[in-house]
Amino acid sequence: MMKFEINILGCGAALPTSKRSPTAQVVQINEQLFLVDCGEGTQAQLRKMKIKFLRIDHIFISHLHGDHYLGLPGLISTMHLLGRKKDINIYGPKGIDEIMEVNLRNSFTQLNFELNYHFTDHKEQEILLEKDTFSIKSIILKHRIPCTGFLFQEKERKPKINKSIIKEYKLLIPEILALKRKEDIIREDGSLLSWERLTIKAPKPKSYAYCSDTKYYERVIEQVKGATCLYHESTFLNDQKDRAAKTYHSTAEQAAEIAKQARVNQLVLGHFSSRYRELEGFLEQAKPIFNNTILAEEGLTITVE
Repeated sequence: MMKFEINILGCGAALPTSKRSPTAQVVQINEQLFLVDCGEGTQAQLRKMKIKFLRIDHIFISHLHGDHYLGLPGLISTMHLLGRKKDINIYGPKGIDEIMEVNLRNSFTQLNFELNYHFTDHKEQEILLEKDTFSIKSIILKHRIPCTGFLFQEKERKPKINKSIIKEYKLLIPEILALKRKEDIIREDGSLLSWERLTIKAPKPKSYAYCSDTKYYERVIEQVKGATCLYHESTFLNDQKDRAAKTYHSTAEQAAEIAKQARVNQLVLGHFSSRYRELEGFLEQAKPIFNNTILAEEGLTITVE
């Protein structure tokens, strides 16, 4: 079974606090690690969680507010100092390249590896990375500046065939491949072999939708529909609903409403304003709308299942 986990490195909004670092996560699919946003202090959080960050080859930056990227220059510099040679792919808005180049140029740093930039389109959803077993797409959000989320999706797997079935029916290789393609087989004697009856259905593909800074935006619903796990920002509680709208952020209730309408399996709330010392109020406001809700907490590992 494919390993699919999210490691929460930071869950705070804008200002770091003694309890919460700015936004950053690592998504692990099998042995591949993907860094999603890189707020201040991300590399320290990676060390605390004992994540081997030199294995990270792809970094996704949702937008260019500092609490989502200020940790990136330091992380890249540390990778360089540790002798990294392998290129890194950075996905984010135009301007992330300039930010990195200014840092590197003025520190007289010549990296031992290349930074390959892939600029995101905040108006149209697109496939950012395609692998054999999964893909990563952008999610269109609505924030004060260009901003995208990211959708990690497993691909549908082929059904399996028991060895006993292969022996019983003396299946030929072309017949086995046809059954895996979900095709029925008509044999020379006219008998029908049904792929549904002879195969073991593969598990339903899992998915993780990461919705960074955004106001309540119904366009998100269709993009994350049916996701196994949805992370949605919930910067404020409902008494700050007007402020949320003004600053292009969401409340816990609004995040829960998106999860409910999108019919996701699980909702993870995060990006909490520093004004809140305790976070139980976020669950109290979200759960009546969408019960399977949890809080993003630093050091938490979530299994997508």
